[in-house]
Amino acid sequence: MPLRFQTAISADLIHGAVEIDTTPVGLLPYRLPAWARAQYPDGQLAMAASQPSGVRLAFQTEARTLELLTLPTKRAYNGLPPRPDGVYDLHIDGRLVQQAHTTGGKLLKIDMARGSTAIEPGEPQMLRFSDLPAGRKTVEIWLPHDETTELMALHADAAIHAVATNRRRWLHHGSSISQGSNAASPSGTWPAVAAGLAGLDLLNLGYSGNALLDPFVARTMRDLPADVISLKLGINLVNTDLMRLRAFVPAIHGFLDTLRDGHPTTPLLLVSPIYCPIHEDTPGPCLFDLPALREGRLLFRAAGTPAEAKQGKLTLRIIREQLQAIVTARQTTDPHLHYLDGTALYGASDNARLPLPDELHPDAATQRLIGERFHQQVFSDDSPYGLGKL
Repeated sequence: MPLRFQTAISADLIHGAVEIDTTPVGLLPYRLPAWARAQYPDGQLAMAASQPSGVRLAFQTEARTLELLTLPTKRAYNGLPPRPDGVYDLHIDGRLVQQAHTTGGKLLKIDMARGSTAIEPGEPQMLRFSDLPAGRKTVEIWLPHDETTELMALHADAAIHAVATNRRRWLHHGSSISQGSNAASPSGTWPAVAAGLAGLDLLNLGYSGNALLDPFVARTMRDLPADVISLKLGINLVNTDLMRLRAFVPAIHGFLDTLRDGHPTTPLLLVSPIYCPIHEDTPGPCLFDLPALREGRLLFRAAGTPAEAKQGKLTLRIIREQLQAIVTARQTTDPHLHYLDGTALYGASDNARLPLPDELHPDAATQRLIGERFHQQVFSDDSPYGLGKL
């Protein structure tokens, strides 16, 4: 039986997006504006920016049943097992109460060996959440953190009312680990976990493979409202082998300078990489382990050699040393700038207990662990950064 109230998705229902595009079927949230994407029209960056990590629908309602009509884009990697379907987390008054997923939609076929992609069309999908608690409540539907999702309509058995958040805004930028990599669901990514524990409004600019000190990302962040800003930088710079030490240090300064143009006194936390054995002392590039791929397993390996660090190539250990030195030097004129060593979030002893499944990305349990530790070290009342009262 059709639900009585049908609501077209509108921008005031969407939280956690930087820009919202109108497509032939609905609305597509982006976490990077079109002008920035145009400065480097790369398929990987465009895909990551369109995957709605941290994006959610937020509204108030008395509905007991909700239906969300979407058009997801699934991914299939040639030679690898099918990826799990993206998960939608439904929160009521800040508490996770239900999860759902769809099996259909568009299909993006990716051949990593050839570097080619192809997309197959698909049909819209309906998700249903039922037996919700009675009475007026605030509902958030967190969209899949790694599955592009076009939003079409909300159906309900009661009226839907948009809500504005009064929570303080946390603006974060990082790599696929910040986007969510192997998290089990969108509210289980480490930034979402930390934001939930701290009661913050998260805007997650974590881009898989693309935390690369791009000036257009710095300018995007400069122009966005924020009460606290964090940057988790390093792993992508090593695994892409993008720059040498000579370019890295000025690029960090330039990124911070741009942020300070728009946020001169906003608390700003620079976070170095978590522990990753293959790149601690071995530079990139990071490559797919092709024998493992032929066996249907996704593994990564470092293709550099430790000796190349003497030529200016970057390793995670070098990056941590340099980031800490940069923050120490800048703190003489910028007391609101702070540094957090990423190995305090996930270190060598954690790796022995919770190894990285593909040698690069944390699993779901580790994502949650990192989020809990970040909250404790950065946002708790006894945080040394003084951010516990945000």
